[in-house]
Formats: sequence, C-alpha cells, structure tokens
Amino acid sequence: MPRLPDSFFQELLSVTDIEGVIAPYLRLKRGGGNSLTGLCPFHSEKTPSFTVSVDKGLFYCFGCGAGGNAVTFLQKIENLEFMEAVKELADRAGLHMPEMNAAQREMERLRAQILEANREAARFYHERLISGGEPLEYLLRRGITRKTIRHFGLGFAPNGQEFMTHMRSKGYGESVLIAANLARKNSRGERSWINSAFWNRIIFPIIDVRGRVIAFGGRVMDDSMPKYINTSDTPVYKKSAGVYALNFAKNAKERRLILAEGYMDVIALHQAGFNGAVACLGTATTKEQALLLRRYTDEVVLSYDADEAGQRAATRAISIFDGVGLKVRVLHWDKARDGKDPDEIIARHGSERFQRLLDGAANDVEFQLRAEKARFDLSTDDGKRNYLARVCEIMASMRLSETTQDIYAGRLAEELNVGKDAILKETRRRGEILQRRSKKREREFIPANLAPVYAKEGTIPVEQRLAEETILSSLIRSPELYPKLRGEIRAQLFHSSLAKLLLERLEVGEDPNSLAQELNYEDMATLTRLQMERGGKTDSVRECRDCIAVLAKARDRPPDDVTALSDDAFRKLFTG
Repeated sequence: MPRLPDSFFQELLSVTDIEGVIAPYLRLKRGGGNSLTGLCPFHSEKTPSFTVSVDKGLFYCFGCGAGGNAVTFLQKIENLEFMEAVKELADRAGLHMPEMNAAQREMERLRAQILEANREAARFYHERLISGGEPLEYLLRRGITRKTIRHFGLGFAPNGQEFMTHMRSKGYGESVLIAANLARKNSRGERSWINSAFWNRIIFPIIDVRGRVIAFGGRVMDDSMPKYINTSDTPVYKKSAGVYALNFAKNAKERRLILAEGYMDVIALHQAGFNGAVACLGTATTKEQALLLRRYTDEVVLSYDADEAGQRAATRAISIFDGVGLKVRVLHWDKARDGKDPDEIIARHGSERFQRLLDGAANDVEFQLRAEKARFDLSTDDGKRNYLARVCEIMASMRLSETTQDIYAGRLAEELNVGKDAILKETRRRGEILQRRSKKREREFIPANLAPVYAKEGTIPVEQRLAEETILSSLIRSPELYPKLRGEIRAQLFHSSLAKLLLERLEVGEDPNSLAQELNYEDMATLTRLQMERGGKTDSVRECRDCIAVLAKARDRPPDDVTALSDDAFRKLFTG
C-alpha cells in the first residue's frame, strides 16, 4: 500500500468528518456519547451492529468485523484504491496532496493514461460506427435508434491496424494500450506483434458512476464465436465489481433496478423507457456487485433469459442479493410466446407487455418454489413428499416470518391436499436444525477480522489470543507504556502480523495510528476493534507483563507434534 507522510495522513483524518463521509450511504442514529449506529452496508442484518465513533474518527461493525477510518470506509463502499480514496477526501477538505514516491507516481500516471486512452478509444469506435456502413445498419435493424447509439456511446471496432494507427497518432504507446487491454501482444515462433484487442465487433463502452470509460465489451454481428470479448481486469477496472449502465440507472426515478443479462437487453430496456436497467459484468453476479447496487436501490428485479441457464443464474443471484439485504423479485414469461429475453419481448410485443411482466414479477420465495415444483412429478406421492421437503427447507433457510410461512403453507396445503399444520411443523423442525448448525459454526468461528491474522500459524489457544489482544489494545491506547516494557516485549512472542508492525512504530517513537495507511482491510479492522472495545482491560504495565508471561510460556512450551520441530529445537528439547 502507498505510504504518505504521517503528518499529512493524520491531518486528513483530523479534518475529515467521518459522519459526513458515511451518512450518504446509510441511515445513522445517535447512540450513547458521541457515537452513531446503523445497519451495516457490508453485510445483511436486521439489528444495527455498525457503530461510528465520531470522536475517534472510526467505524466498526460488531457483526461482520469490518472497520477502519474514513479512508477505509470510502475504499470499501466505492471500491477505490487507497490513493483514490485519499485524494477524494483531500479534495473535499481542500488539502494539497503531497509528493508521491516514484512507484506511486508511476502507477498514478499509468491509471491516468489508461483512462485517457479509453476515452480516445471510445471516441474512435463511436465515430467509426456513426460514419455509416453495415455495423450501423445492423444496430438499426435490431431496433436500436441513432439517439440510443449516441446515448450509450456505442461504437465499432474495424478489422486491420486502423485502430492501432489512430491511437499511435494520438501519442499512445503500445505499453499503455496493452495495460488498458485495448491491444494484445501476439506471437508465432520467433515473430511477435501488437494488435487491437477488438476486431470487427460492435463496441459497448463501460462507464463507471463517475462518468469515466473504464472498459469495453465487443459483440460479433453474426454467429461466429466467441460472441463477446470483454476487457480483462486492468489498473482501472475490476470485472467482478463492474455493473453496466449504472451510470444512467442510478438516476432513475424509481428506487428499483432491473437486472438483465447482457448489453443489448439493457439498451433495449432503456430505449423502451425502463431507465433502471443494468447488467452485472463477468460470468456470475458477485457480492461486490450486489453491495454496489444496494447503494442505489432497495429492490432488484431479475430479468434473466427464460432458458435453463438463465434460471440457474437467477437462483444463484437471489442468494447473493438476499445476503446483502436487497429485496429480490424475478420476472417470469413464456419463452415460446413472448421471446427468450427482454430485448426480444420488447421487439415483439412492445414496452406494455414488459411492464405487465414487471408488475407481476414473483418474489424470491415464489420463484424458488416454482422452480422446485418443475422438478417433481406431483401426480405421485413420492413427488409430493419430495417437493414438500424442499419447500420446507427453502422456507426455513430464508428465515421467513411466521406470518409469511403461514401464507405459503396455506397455499401449498390447498394445492396438494395436505395439512397446513404438518407443513408448518416440518418447516420449524428444519429451521431448528439450521439454527443448531449455525450456532455450532459460531462457536468454532474466529471473527472474520482475526482469521487472516492467525491463519498462517493455525488457530492459537484462546488464552494466547486474549493475551496478545490485551497487549496490543493497551499499547494502541496508551503508547507511553511501551518504554516501560521495551526490555520484556519481543515481536517473536506474537502470532499477529499487526503486533510486529505496531512494535516497529513504537520503537521509533511514531504514533500507533500511523499504521492505518499501511494495513490491509483485515488488520485495519482488528486495529479499529481494539481501539473501540475496552472490555475489562486496565491498560496497565502490570496487566501487560502478565500477558507477556503467558505468551512467553506458550512459546517455550513444546508442540504436541515434535516432528514439527527443527533439528536444533529437537535436540534442545531433550538436552536442555
């Protein structure tokens, strides 16, 4: 992670109002003292466990373990690099960014060049399309108007070296074009050459919510394969976090997004007046994309293709969106009558038909029940029994309220001629099983923000973990203790990588808070938790010495498996 002068970083945090940074993304309520609480934006929860300490300039979620300062929050919520988040906050505060080192300047320069190259490439592709010819006629035949073409900045990548010649004439070198994934290096035997990444394809610029062209998708105009070629991950683009057309959809009047599968579906929906249409990029919906969508909507309507692959994708997406607390509904239509996808539905029947489908979209429970129903022969007793078993399992796993369970149990009882009470009893039984399993996992679980710290050494005994945390917590809150412990405390006593970094900073007299800009998310969350939790800690020299003794004793204790010892340690074990 880039390193800024501590004086600048501390000034940035001191002048940044963390409440002002976090408030646009979630509703915060006043808690005790000068603290705020709200529903965590990084995991699904019904009871607020997300806490903001205004005085300390920190946030921490006691549910999922996410934590840090204003920079950390902006990084996670906006999916930004460290320096991007720092610059954003510095601009807000009117602070001048300090000089970066050579490596940092080079990366920032490359990112800026890639964004400039993408913008120029988008301009080239668009001008090449609107100049006329078969590519433009192809889109017009597909029902895409010239106005929509301009709105989305659609383009065309020709064959040959035309693109490369144009970009070179604008001053873009091959290294930048390759880094942007606009060009690729090819080789055959001893011969190698650079060529455009996109050939003879309709081009879809991918624009982020800040209006920057960050990537491209390319589609063939015939049946050749591959149908699509897309930009790979680059310094400015991460496919697993990308959402197509969100730059437009985030401004839609309705607080509801329609999630389609591809570029053409999204474009057709926007052209038909459904301005909340988007598509997740990559091969499958990710949690990163779900969290991004949650910033702009309360509900997602899945509008995936009516084929088997589309329905499987919908089932996977439901679990992702449910996991981040988004309400989900799913469109259902007759493929033979309506068409295979939204683009075809609108082309055949117009926007009115799609609006009716949208109004009648099933919720996530109804979708899954319908999907399960298609798997079983309900004319047989075995089919009914197996179907009901799956239904009860689904209702239990989705943690539906008793009222909602009662509604669906009543429908199923009437449909299958079975007792409603029996369905509810089985649902409760399966819910209890899932709850027991969940509690067992919780008992065996090391909090997410601690797991990476201890994973390399394996899970350490609770006594050692508490001793480490007590020392770390005391030194973070009371750095003046360190000189009194210097002769007794050694980095080798600790499993935690955070401890070793902290001791290095204290040894040279630096503020422990200067660590914040060097830590990964997990270690930053641990640092934050230790600053915000007190428990029964006294922050005293005596308490720290007691904990040092615990760690020293544990380090001197031979392992259960003596075969894990080095030759020297093995000899020492038996010779003293």
